[in-house]
Amino acid sequence: MKAEHSLAQLCAAFDVSRSGYHAWKQAEPSARAQADAVLAAQIKAVHEAQRGRYGSPRIQRELAAQGQRHGQKRIARLMQAHGLRGRCPRRFVPRTTDSDHDQPIAPNRLAQAPAPTGPNQIWVSDLTYVATREGWLYVAVILDLWSRRVVGWSAGPTLQACLVVAALRMALKQRQPPRGLLHHSDRGVQYASGEHRALIVAARLVLSMSRAGNPYDNAAMESFRATYKRECVALAEEAGGYATRAAAQLDFFGYAEQYYNRARRHSALGYKSPVDFETQLN
Repeated sequence: MKAEHSLAQLCAAFDVSRSGYHAWKQAEPSARAQADAVLAAQIKAVHEAQRGRYGSPRIQRELAAQGQRHGQKRIARLMQAHGLRGRCPRRFVPRTTDSDHDQPIAPNRLAQAPAPTGPNQIWVSDLTYVATREGWLYVAVILDLWSRRVVGWSAGPTLQACLVVAALRMALKQRQPPRGLLHHSDRGVQYASGEHRALIVAARLVLSMSRAGNPYDNAAMESFRATYKRECVALAEEAGGYATRAAAQLDFFGYAEQYYNRARRHSALGYKSPVDFETQLN
């Protein structure tokens, strides 16, 4: 406006004296404005450290862990003022599995099971896929339903039973679960295969499968898959995508083992990471 009107004209229009305008311009920022500036810098640091994944709820918890107590609304206001936002969840789109095979199907025992009260009571599993310039990378994942921790995973170029078997072997080796643990999956041919069922029996686990065409039966696993795609794969795609399957597999390892399990604050766990949630038992 100063380019179009003189200072005298502007002061007259707003009924402000020129001396009052100069005093306002030279005044120090208020204590609140100074505090907001400091907090905004801290918010930016957390947001950058989390690669833009966190919104105001998780940033509030991250700052609280550093001994700083601030309201979520204030953090949200400052994030909006500085153009910061978390990676928003996409609308959930049900994904069904091709179960057109003649392998045995287990009943949905998860539906009647009580909620887990500790680790290694219920595991849930799923398969997902990632695009690379070499072709698809398929990833099998197993979560502990109580802590949402990734306890087993495997990746490969083909969608075969050996993929889910390798993920289960990793989980069994790392966790050494008690007899009777409930292992839930969809009813895809990989999970219904003789090789996978034989390992389930040998480990004395109980097999459970979702109902046909009902992905909500495995909601926790569907949620992890969506979170991984949003917070890991989407970031890679924004940077140009994965050149090789090996690059995508390495990125999954970094996300699941180093970030998701150990650092990411999970809303269902009181904003603790899965490892911290399990550690609180000791």
